[in-house]
Amino acid sequence: MSRVGKMPVAIPNGVDVSITEQQISVKGSGGSLSVAQNRLVKVSNNEGKLSFEPADESREANAMSGTIRQLVNNMVVGVSKGFEKKLNLIGVGYKAQASGAKLNLAVGYSHPVNFEMPAGITVATPTPTEIVIKGADRQRVGQLAAEIRAVRPPEPYKGKGIRYSDEKVTIKETKKK
Repeated sequence: MSRVGKMPVAIPNGVDVSITEQQISVKGSGGSLSVAQNRLVKVSNNEGKLSFEPADESREANAMSGTIRQLVNNMVVGVSKGFEKKLNLIGVGYKAQASGAKLNLAVGYSHPVNFEMPAGITVATPTPTEIVIKGADRQRVGQLAAEIRAVRPPEPYKGKGIRYSDEKVTIKETKKK
């Protein structure tokens, strides 16, 4: 059995999990999320702990038990604590401004770049060169952070661009004659 799939998911107080034939739904203070039920995985709730068992001995069922377990764990953590990604803008004149559900970026183009935040995701700019993206759905938070970073990824010679706060950019040496 999958190592990840063997570990049970603890359900904290204030989080409600409902398991049906078609989907697994998780509700909490951060919102509600759901994932489709897979026929290769048996999910059971035992006194506040969710356990995941492969339905048969196939390799696909074994792998899927770990995948579904991690998806449900991310949903439980998301509705209870939430996820966040931090981005930094490096460059002269680069700045970001969050207003409501919009993010405006000035990153060296002749025009400003605007992003609409999807429902359930909030964006904040504590400083003009810092962006904080928060939400309950880990995949959507990470995907949105990747799309914002793709507007102006860090370049290798001066390091200018949008980068994750924990990202290390290796600076290349320029060509010598």
